[in-house]
Amino acid sequence: MAEILFVGEGDFDQEVLASEQPVLVDFTAEWCSPCKLLDPVVEELSGEWAEKVKVVKLDVDDNPGLAADFQVLGVPTLMLFKNGKPAHRMTGFKPKAKVINEFEPHLN
Repeated sequence: MAEILFVGEGDFDQEVLASEQPVLVDFTAEWCSPCKLLDPVVEELSGEWAEKVKVVKLDVDDNPGLAADFQVLGVPTLMLFKNGKPAHRMTGFKPKAKVINEFEPHLN
């Protein structure tokens, strides 16, 4: 499976906001234990949803301005962007089934 792209201040607009397909952004941090628990779930979904959604990661410590812009107050936060706008968000570790139930209705 291809490695998930990390985005930041320099390419967020192009990779996320200007994307024609929905983008799931994993707001994460290196020190965050729940983020590490969520990593395998995000990687699996990246493969399973490859045809309908792009998955990227954003380190909140490296990009505090973007985290503030989207009111990311805790990590991990998964946020789905559609047509350049946040469509759905979920904060904290959740099992894969819960992530799917939360986001799949917004992918159609």
